[in-house]
Amino acid sequence: MTTNGGFEPVFCTIVPPHVLDKLAQHEDPALSGPARQTLERDAYERTHRRLTTVIGAPSVAAPAGSDGGKPRRTIYDARHKQDLPGRKVRAEGSQPGRDASVNRAYAGLGATFELYLKAYGRDSIDGSGLPLDASVHYGVNYDNAFWNGEQMVFGDGDNELFLDFTIPLDVIGHELTHGVTQYTANLTYYGQSGALNESVSDVFGSLIKQYALGQSAAQADWLIGAGLLAPRVHGVALRSMKAPGTAYDDPALGKDPQPATMKDYVRTGRDNGGVHLNSGIPNHAFYLVAEALGGNAWERAGQVWYDVLTGGRLEKDALFADFAQLTVEAAKARYHEGDELQAVLKAWEQVGVPTAPAASTPPAAPAPAVS
Repeated sequence: MTTNGGFEPVFCTIVPPHVLDKLAQHEDPALSGPARQTLERDAYERTHRRLTTVIGAPSVAAPAGSDGGKPRRTIYDARHKQDLPGRKVRAEGSQPGRDASVNRAYAGLGATFELYLKAYGRDSIDGSGLPLDASVHYGVNYDNAFWNGEQMVFGDGDNELFLDFTIPLDVIGHELTHGVTQYTANLTYYGQSGALNESVSDVFGSLIKQYALGQSAAQADWLIGAGLLAPRVHGVALRSMKAPGTAYDDPALGKDPQPATMKDYVRTGRDNGGVHLNSGIPNHAFYLVAEALGGNAWERAGQVWYDVLTGGRLEKDALFADFAQLTVEAAKARYHEGDELQAVLKAWEQVGVPTAPAASTPPAAPAPAVS
């Protein structure tokens, strides 16, 4: 039995396990302690998520959705405990309080809702007005943020390497997009399909930030998690879509291991088959498309990716080549033989992913984009 109408929610965190694994071995307990605690908690949450998927979540009445295209946000304070959701501290429409984490989480949920509604006509995460819940101040020195299939959860960080996880808007958008994927393509969280799952979250996390800031593709930093790393860290973010493998190079964190092309594809059994590593390849492909097209990346480039994610033809166990071919077909269906198609073809070629035609009927012409 699965939850959410047959979807299989997975436990998705923003900080990759390979980063925390390295920190857990550090000789300084101020660095290794929080990392070990975070890994332990992540393992617990991951197991809990799998058990919920197998035995089914408790039966509850379907919650009321958004009100006429408006979000319904609720923010909770976990008060440094690990019992979710915690104490309710802010509801939809209420004024900001003194807690900056609460205010940032509230704003981030709203920014995510707005991008999906205004750019793609999607009413919340599930497309049917799902209320958006988030808990802040989770645990003590918890070095992560995650979507658990039902809500967002933010740690405060250890203030040695990681700051408050509500700071980067793209982190919030990234994690909530795991929810969008959960309700659409439901990509299996392993290997290339898992890397696509992570990449889609990076893509739309970045687009949510760009939309909120009014940035063009040329103005965007294309970083995931900028502002999250503490001042002592030699790095700018968790990942770079523009230049995978360059986000950080730090004595404690190590060097960013993401590849940008298939030439450096990482084969590993760890991190669900390298989902946080190899996501750099489709990430870079999207950046190349957005850069080639210019303007607002959430428009043409983002529309193609959104069409693929929600079009019903992306298989759960899709490989990079499957996704790439669907972006080619989506670009052709929406924009015909224009610059969009050429940008998509060239981008996948540059990262070394083939776009051979799939043996299936072409998709129907999509609905017009929402302005």
